[in-house]
Amino acid sequence: MGHAVRHWALIPAAGVGRRFGAEVPKQYLSLGGRPVIDHAIAAFVEHPGIAGCAVVLGSDDGWWSDVSAYADHPSVLRAPGGAERCYSVRNGLTALAARATDDDWVLVHDAARPCLRRADLDRLLDALREEPVGALLAVPIADTVKRADAGQVAETLPRTALWRAYTPQAFRLGLLRRALEYAQSQDLVVTDDASAVELLGLQPALIECQADNIKITRPEDLPLAAFYLEQQQEEA
Repeated sequence: MGHAVRHWALIPAAGVGRRFGAEVPKQYLSLGGRPVIDHAIAAFVEHPGIAGCAVVLGSDDGWWSDVSAYADHPSVLRAPGGAERCYSVRNGLTALAARATDDDWVLVHDAARPCLRRADLDRLLDALREEPVGALLAVPIADTVKRADAGQVAETLPRTALWRAYTPQAFRLGLLRRALEYAQSQDLVVTDDASAVELLGLQPALIECQADNIKITRPEDLPLAAFYLEQQQEEA
């Protein structure tokens, strides 16, 4: 490779948070005095190893320009959202391609995941130095997991091999674009980027992170995220 490989962040934020049920999309709810999405963006914009960030927004987004401190930030690009998360990620990759190369790493991170620790992001970036496919932050499952059938237990799954997939998930721009295009060609709507890469027969690395890197999906997650952020500040 003739250039120094760079790292970019991509934050899909076109969702309206149907599960959350609030009037305001969950990524724009206030958390510790700023919107949830600003916490997510700050983890990357304030990191010296990240070259820039693409934020993917819905066409009917009426909040970004008014509430985000990053709306006019020079390191933050805006891209149009798609009907599903995977289409939004593809649009974000297209926007990044104006500044990035196919060999550059893209770290895709949920807009509603505001508690990413710098140490976990560093661990992921370190892993990419020797990683041929890509890597994602994840947490081993501690609970006993049941597969259900019509509200009853069909089987108990061995938890030793089970992990919760978190974000960021990092892949080279060209590979991730190819993987998402392949998923779409198969009429598959993937819920995370690793799933698309796995469809190509590749195996991303799992990098263990702290379990406080939660995604806000329900109203009760907001005070929990506030507690985690407070805890992190006390540790710092």
